[in-house]
Amino acid sequence: MGVVGAGAIGQTLAAGLVAAALPGRLLVVSRQPDQVRALTADLQDLAHAARSRTVVEPGEVDDLHGCDAVVIALRTSFTNTAEQDIRRGGALANAPAIGTLAQELRGFGRTVLVVTDPVDLMARRFAEVSGCNRVFGIGSNLDSTRYRLLMARRAHVLPDLVHGHVIGEHGDRAVICASSTAVNGKPVHVPIKAVLDELQQRPALIRTGTGRTRCGPAGAVLSTLRKSLGLADGIEELSVPYQDVWLGIPMRFTGGRAVACLPHLTGTERRCLDAAATSLRDAYTRIPAHTERIAP
Repeated sequence: MGVVGAGAIGQTLAAGLVAAALPGRLLVVSRQPDQVRALTADLQDLAHAARSRTVVEPGEVDDLHGCDAVVIALRTSFTNTAEQDIRRGGALANAPAIGTLAQELRGFGRTVLVVTDPVDLMARRFAEVSGCNRVFGIGSNLDSTRYRLLMARRAHVLPDLVHGHVIGEHGDRAVICASSTAVNGKPVHVPIKAVLDELQQRPALIRTGTGRTRCGPAGAVLSTLRKSLGLADGIEELSVPYQDVWLGIPMRFTGGRAVACLPHLTGTERRCLDAAATSLRDAYTRIPAHTERIAP
Protein backbone atom coordinates (compact mmCIF):
# COMPACT_ATOMS: atom_id res chain seq x y z
CA MET A 1 0.00 0.00 0.00
CA GLY A 2 1.20 3.53 -0.68
CA VAL A 3 0.51 6.93 0.84
CA VAL A 4 1.36 9.98 -1.27
CA GLY A 5 1.87 13.04 0.88
CA ALA A 6 3.66 13.36 4.20
CA GLY A 7 1.81 16.38 5.56
CA ALA A 8 -0.76 16.53 8.35
CA ILE A 9 -3.29 14.11 6.86
CA GLY A 10 -0.68 11.84 5.31
CA GLN A 11 1.08 11.52 8.66
CA THR A 12 -2.12 10.75 10.57
CA LEU A 13 -3.33 8.32 7.93
CA ALA A 14 -0.03 6.47 7.78
CA ALA A 15 0.05 6.18 11.56
CA GLY A 16 -3.45 4.74 11.55
CA LEU A 17 -2.54 2.20 8.88
CA VAL A 18 0.51 1.07 10.84
CA ALA A 19 -1.34 0.93 14.17
CA ALA A 20 -4.11 -1.14 12.57
CA ALA A 21 -1.51 -3.28 10.79
CA LEU A 22 -3.70 -3.02 7.69
CA PRO A 23 -0.94 -3.30 5.05
CA GLY A 24 1.93 -5.73 5.21
CA ARG A 25 4.09 -3.08 3.54
CA LEU A 26 3.55 0.66 3.51
CA LEU A 27 5.37 2.98 1.10
CA VAL A 28 5.60 6.67 2.00
CA VAL A 29 5.97 8.90 -1.07
CA SER A 30 6.49 12.65 -1.22
CA ARG A 31 8.44 15.21 -3.24
CA GLN A 32 10.02 16.30 0.05
CA PRO A 33 12.76 13.74 0.75
CA ASP A 34 13.59 15.02 4.26
CA GLN A 35 9.95 14.73 5.22
CA VAL A 36 9.74 11.18 3.87
CA ARG A 37 12.83 10.05 5.77
CA ALA A 38 11.58 11.59 9.00
CA LEU A 39 8.06 10.18 8.72
CA THR A 40 9.32 6.73 7.73
CA ALA A 41 11.60 6.60 10.78
CA ASP A 42 8.79 7.75 13.07
CA LEU A 43 6.40 5.13 11.66
CA GLN A 44 8.98 2.39 12.01
CA ASP A 45 9.25 3.30 15.69
CA LEU A 46 5.46 3.12 15.96
CA ALA A 47 5.33 -0.27 14.26
CA HIS A 48 7.86 -1.74 16.66
CA ALA A 49 6.27 -0.21 19.76
CA ALA A 50 2.77 -1.31 18.75
CA ARG A 51 3.94 -4.77 17.63
CA SER A 52 2.53 -4.06 14.18
CA ARG A 53 3.47 -6.36 11.32
CA THR A 54 3.54 -3.44 8.84
CA VAL A 55 6.93 -2.80 7.24
CA VAL A 56 7.32 0.92 6.49
CA GLU A 57 9.65 2.09 3.73
CA PRO A 58 10.28 5.30 1.77
CA GLY A 59 9.28 5.00 -1.86
CA GLU A 60 9.15 6.68 -5.24
CA VAL A 61 6.12 7.15 -7.44
CA ASP A 62 7.22 4.30 -9.73
CA ASP A 63 7.15 1.94 -6.75
CA LEU A 64 3.42 2.57 -6.31
CA HIS A 65 2.59 0.48 -9.38
CA GLY A 66 3.16 -2.62 -7.25
CA CYS A 67 0.71 -1.57 -4.51
CA ASP A 68 -2.78 -2.93 -3.86
CA ALA A 69 -4.02 0.57 -3.08
CA VAL A 70 -2.73 4.14 -3.17
CA VAL A 71 -4.01 7.00 -1.01
CA ILE A 72 -3.39 10.52 -2.32
CA ALA A 73 -3.11 13.06 0.47
CA LEU A 74 -0.73 15.54 -1.13
CA ARG A 75 -1.14 19.27 -0.68
CA THR A 76 0.87 21.97 -2.39
CA SER A 77 1.90 25.14 -0.60
CA PHE A 78 -0.72 27.88 -0.91
CA THR A 79 -2.65 30.32 1.24
CA ASN A 80 -6.39 29.71 1.22
CA THR A 81 -8.12 33.08 1.31
CA ALA A 82 -11.58 31.81 0.33
CA GLU A 83 -14.41 32.78 2.66
CA GLN A 84 -16.97 30.65 0.83
CA ASP A 85 -16.43 27.27 -0.83
CA ILE A 86 -13.35 27.01 1.39
CA ARG A 87 -12.48 23.50 0.26
CA ARG A 88 -12.28 24.71 -3.34
CA GLY A 89 -9.64 27.26 -2.39
CA GLY A 90 -6.80 24.95 -3.36
CA ALA A 91 -8.13 23.80 -6.73
CA LEU A 92 -5.74 25.72 -8.94
CA ALA A 93 -2.79 25.04 -6.63
CA ASN A 94 -3.36 21.30 -6.19
CA ALA A 95 -4.51 20.41 -9.72
CA PRO A 96 -1.01 20.50 -11.30
CA ALA A 97 0.44 18.16 -8.67
CA ILE A 98 -2.54 15.81 -8.96
CA GLY A 99 -2.22 15.82 -12.74
CA THR A 100 1.50 15.11 -12.65
CA LEU A 101 0.98 12.18 -10.26
CA ALA A 102 -1.83 10.89 -12.47
CA GLN A 103 0.46 10.92 -15.50
CA GLU A 104 3.07 8.95 -13.59
CA LEU A 105 0.49 6.40 -12.45
CA ARG A 106 -1.17 5.85 -15.82
CA GLY A 107 -2.32 2.28 -16.13
CA PHE A 108 -2.52 1.65 -12.39
CA GLY A 109 -5.23 -0.98 -12.09
CA ARG A 110 -6.00 -1.11 -8.39
CA THR A 111 -7.73 1.17 -5.87
CA VAL A 112 -6.93 4.88 -5.61
CA LEU A 113 -8.42 6.96 -2.80
CA VAL A 114 -8.15 10.74 -3.17
CA VAL A 115 -8.17 12.88 -0.02
CA THR A 116 -6.72 16.09 -1.49
CA ASP A 117 -9.20 18.98 -1.52
CA PRO A 118 -11.29 19.99 -3.32
CA VAL A 119 -11.78 16.25 -3.32
CA ASP A 120 -14.61 15.97 -5.87
CA LEU A 121 -12.63 17.99 -8.41
CA MET A 122 -9.27 16.37 -7.64
CA ALA A 123 -10.68 12.82 -7.83
CA ARG A 124 -12.09 13.63 -11.25
CA ARG A 125 -8.83 15.21 -12.40
CA PHE A 126 -6.79 12.20 -11.28
CA ALA A 127 -9.16 9.71 -12.92
CA GLU A 128 -9.32 11.56 -16.23
CA VAL A 129 -5.57 12.11 -16.54
CA SER A 130 -4.52 8.66 -15.29
CA GLY A 131 -7.17 6.59 -17.02
CA CYS A 132 -7.53 4.55 -13.83
CA ASN A 133 -11.02 3.09 -13.47
CA ARG A 134 -11.07 2.49 -9.71
CA VAL A 135 -10.72 5.97 -8.23
CA PHE A 136 -12.74 7.21 -5.26
CA GLY A 137 -12.84 10.60 -3.52
CA ILE A 138 -13.26 10.43 0.24
CA GLY A 139 -15.16 13.65 1.10
CA SER A 140 -18.81 12.66 1.48
CA ASN A 141 -17.77 9.74 3.66
CA LEU A 142 -16.57 12.13 6.34
CA ASP A 143 -19.67 14.31 5.93
CA SER A 144 -21.89 11.27 6.45
CA THR A 145 -19.94 10.19 9.53
CA ARG A 146 -20.37 13.63 11.05
CA TYR A 147 -24.06 13.62 10.16
CA ARG A 148 -24.70 10.30 11.90
CA LEU A 149 -22.81 11.52 14.97
CA LEU A 150 -24.91 14.69 15.13
CA MET A 151 -28.19 12.83 14.66
CA ALA A 152 -27.20 10.27 17.30
CA ARG A 153 -26.58 13.04 19.81
CA ARG A 154 -29.94 14.62 19.01
CA ALA A 155 -31.71 11.27 19.44
CA HIS A 156 -29.59 10.20 22.44
CA VAL A 157 -28.61 6.92 20.82
CA LEU A 158 -25.40 5.28 19.64
CA PRO A 159 -24.24 6.41 16.17
CA ASP A 160 -24.47 2.82 14.90
CA LEU A 161 -28.26 3.08 15.28
CA VAL A 162 -28.44 5.97 12.80
CA HIS A 163 -28.84 5.19 9.11
CA GLY A 164 -28.39 8.19 6.85
CA HIS A 165 -26.27 9.71 4.12
CA VAL A 166 -24.80 13.05 3.10
CA ILE A 167 -24.17 13.18 -0.63
CA GLY A 168 -23.27 15.74 -3.31
CA GLU A 169 -20.27 18.01 -2.85
CA HIS A 170 -17.88 17.79 0.08
CA GLY A 171 -18.37 21.39 1.06
CA ASP A 172 -21.00 24.08 1.01
CA ARG A 173 -23.32 22.09 -1.27
CA ALA A 174 -23.53 18.89 0.73
CA VAL A 175 -26.99 17.30 0.49
CA ILE A 176 -28.59 15.60 3.49
CA CYS A 177 -30.72 12.59 2.55
CA ALA A 178 -33.25 13.46 5.23
CA SER A 179 -36.14 11.48 3.73
CA SER A 180 -34.26 8.18 4.06
CA THR A 181 -32.69 8.85 7.45
CA ALA A 182 -33.72 6.45 10.20
CA VAL A 183 -32.87 5.96 13.86
CA ASN A 184 -33.10 2.44 15.20
CA GLY A 185 -34.91 1.48 12.00
CA LYS A 186 -37.58 4.20 12.29
CA PRO A 187 -37.91 7.35 10.14
CA VAL A 188 -37.13 10.57 11.98
CA HIS A 189 -37.63 14.28 11.46
CA VAL A 190 -34.39 16.00 10.43
CA PRO A 191 -34.11 19.76 11.10
CA ILE A 192 -32.15 20.23 7.90
CA LYS A 193 -31.03 23.84 8.32
CA ALA A 194 -29.85 23.31 11.88
CA VAL A 195 -28.00 20.11 11.00
CA LEU A 196 -26.39 21.69 7.93
CA ASP A 197 -25.20 24.57 10.10
CA GLU A 198 -23.67 22.09 12.55
CA LEU A 199 -21.99 20.20 9.71
CA GLN A 200 -20.43 23.44 8.47
CA GLN A 201 -19.34 24.49 11.97
CA ARG A 202 -17.63 21.21 12.83
CA PRO A 203 -14.65 21.47 10.41
CA ALA A 204 -14.27 25.15 11.31
CA LEU A 205 -14.08 24.17 14.98
CA ILE A 206 -11.36 21.61 14.20
CA ARG A 207 -9.35 23.98 11.99
CA THR A 208 -9.49 26.74 14.59
CA GLY A 209 -8.18 24.47 17.33
CA THR A 210 -5.68 22.27 15.47
CA GLY A 211 -5.03 24.03 12.17
CA ARG A 212 -6.28 21.21 9.97
CA THR A 213 -8.61 18.21 10.00
CA ARG A 214 -6.55 15.04 10.30
CA CYS A 215 -8.14 12.19 12.23
CA GLY A 216 -11.58 12.23 10.60
CA PRO A 217 -10.29 11.93 7.02
CA ALA A 218 -7.84 9.24 8.13
CA GLY A 219 -10.68 7.23 9.68
CA ALA A 220 -12.75 7.56 6.52
CA VAL A 221 -9.83 6.26 4.47
CA LEU A 222 -9.24 3.30 6.80
CA SER A 223 -12.89 2.29 6.64
CA THR A 224 -13.00 2.58 2.85
CA LEU A 225 -9.74 0.68 2.39
CA ARG A 226 -11.09 -2.30 4.33
CA LYS A 227 -14.07 -2.47 2.01
CA SER A 228 -12.26 -1.74 -1.24
CA LEU A 229 -9.70 -4.44 -0.46
CA GLY A 230 -12.46 -6.96 0.23
CA LEU A 231 -11.74 -7.26 3.96
CA ALA A 232 -15.26 -6.13 4.89
CA ASP A 233 -18.58 -5.47 3.16
CA GLY A 234 -20.71 -2.37 3.58
CA ILE A 235 -21.56 1.10 2.31
CA GLU A 236 -19.27 4.12 1.98
CA GLU A 237 -20.23 7.53 0.61
CA LEU A 238 -17.60 8.33 -2.02
CA SER A 239 -17.01 10.75 -4.86
CA VAL A 240 -17.52 8.90 -8.15
CA PRO A 241 -18.85 9.75 -11.63
CA TYR A 242 -22.44 11.00 -11.56
CA GLN A 243 -23.85 12.06 -14.93
CA ASP A 244 -20.95 14.15 -16.30
CA VAL A 245 -19.41 15.24 -12.97
CA TRP A 246 -17.93 13.65 -9.87
CA LEU A 247 -19.70 13.92 -6.53
CA GLY A 248 -20.47 11.88 -3.44
CA ILE A 249 -22.99 9.05 -3.51
CA PRO A 250 -23.28 5.84 -1.43
CA MET A 251 -21.34 2.87 -2.82
CA ARG A 252 -22.07 -0.67 -1.66
CA PHE A 253 -18.98 -2.88 -1.45
CA THR A 254 -19.31 -6.64 -1.65
CA GLY A 255 -16.11 -8.66 -1.82
CA GLY A 256 -14.26 -5.51 -2.89
CA ARG A 257 -16.64 -4.71 -5.76
CA ALA A 258 -18.44 -1.36 -5.59
CA VAL A 259 -21.94 -0.62 -6.86
CA ALA A 260 -23.78 2.71 -6.50
CA CYS A 261 -26.78 2.55 -4.16
CA LEU A 262 -28.24 6.05 -4.20
CA PRO A 263 -31.33 6.12 -1.92
CA HIS A 264 -34.71 7.39 -3.06
CA LEU A 265 -34.61 11.19 -3.12
CA THR A 266 -37.46 13.64 -2.74
CA GLY A 267 -37.90 16.31 -5.37
CA THR A 268 -36.14 18.84 -3.14
CA GLU A 269 -33.22 16.50 -2.44
CA ARG A 270 -32.88 15.76 -6.15
CA ARG A 271 -32.84 19.46 -7.00
CA CYS A 272 -30.15 20.07 -4.35
CA LEU A 273 -28.06 17.24 -5.79
CA ASP A 274 -28.45 18.60 -9.31
CA ALA A 275 -27.48 22.07 -8.08
CA ALA A 276 -24.31 20.61 -6.53
CA ALA A 277 -23.56 18.86 -9.81
CA THR A 278 -24.01 22.08 -11.79
CA SER A 279 -21.73 23.99 -9.44
CA LEU A 280 -19.03 21.30 -9.59
CA ARG A 281 -19.33 21.13 -13.37
CA ASP A 282 -18.75 24.88 -13.63
CA ALA A 283 -15.89 24.78 -11.13
CA TYR A 284 -14.11 22.04 -13.07
CA THR A 285 -14.15 24.12 -16.26
CA ARG A 286 -12.18 26.82 -14.41
CA ILE A 287 -9.27 24.45 -13.86
CA PRO A 288 -7.00 24.74 -16.92
CA ALA A 289 -7.15 21.57 -19.01
CA HIS A 290 -3.36 21.20 -19.11
CA THR A 291 -2.00 22.29 -15.74
CA GLU A 292 0.18 19.24 -15.23
CA ARG A 293 3.84 19.79 -14.56
CA ILE A 294 6.57 17.88 -12.81
CA ALA A 295 7.05 19.40 -9.37
CA PRO A 296 10.63 20.24 -8.38
